[in-house]
Amino acid sequence: MRKAVITGITGQDGSYLAELLLEKGYKVYGVARRTSHDAFERIRHLLGKIEMTQADLLDQGSIDDLIRTAKPDEVYNLAAQSFVAASWGQPILTGEVTALGTTRVLEAIRRHKPDTKFYQASSSEMFGSAPAPQSETTPFHPRSPYAVAKVYAHYITINYRESYDLFAVSGILFNHESPRRGLEYVTRKVTNAVARIKHGHQPRLDLGDLHAKRDWGFAGDYVDAMWRMLQQSKPDNFVISTGETYTVRKWVQAAFAAADLDWKKYVRQDPKLIRPADVPVLLGDCARAKKALKWTPKVSFQGLVDMMVRADLERAAKEKAGR
Repeated sequence: MRKAVITGITGQDGSYLAELLLEKGYKVYGVARRTSHDAFERIRHLLGKIEMTQADLLDQGSIDDLIRTAKPDEVYNLAAQSFVAASWGQPILTGEVTALGTTRVLEAIRRHKPDTKFYQASSSEMFGSAPAPQSETTPFHPRSPYAVAKVYAHYITINYRESYDLFAVSGILFNHESPRRGLEYVTRKVTNAVARIKHGHQPRLDLGDLHAKRDWGFAGDYVDAMWRMLQQSKPDNFVISTGETYTVRKWVQAAFAAADLDWKKYVRQDPKLIRPADVPVLLGDCARAKKALKWTPKVSFQGLVDMMVRADLERAAKEKAGR
């Protein structure tokens, strides 16, 4: 039985990846740091099937113990301070967790089980203001502390691959969403607001820049690409995207329309929500992944919006019913 470690298993991607690996017969170790609150909402249905362990990307010792004890065949490093807006208020923490945290995992693998295959969750935010479409060869121009930290993590992964002959890859994933997305992200912020407005829980929605364009896909599709990267004969980096880009305004329009609401009656732009430096257009060229990994996204833009609105409408209906 193959063994896999997932850091950040309590997040959106971690929960979908855990489901995928369990279906494939893996023994899955989920890594979560100690907190004073229950952070297992997304993986509660998996708690009897995965082995949870405590470790922290800020602590080298705990990561060493994890790799030495689990002896994994694969490690998926999904843990990070991953909210772009928060990285402006917490730039040092973002660097410690997102950048140096990756180094700590790689170093533990190098020391204790160098034949482990390692996946690093890189991000389309690394491209920043680079011209679209963006591919594996597009130069990075990060526009936030989060993106800068991800660029470091991306290159340290390549460095360990080249320096120590580790099977280490980076998946440069463009925006990927789902009903499990956190409420701080604009896609879920919108679909949750649509549902709450529909059920009378809130009067309006305040948003920042409606003109920013993003390449949005379904997280469940993207974790399949992660797994495929570690099944290759040689390690390489891959862009994972849909190859389509839409404005935040288009997402808003589609989400409100899915609930038979006129978005113009409820949405207000708030200049305070605009970031100090934003990324105007992200559009991925995933030709390499389609060819080498035999991967293609299955859920369309409209299908993704409908899926998330439907899930949030169900949540809001239960809230209204007092459950």
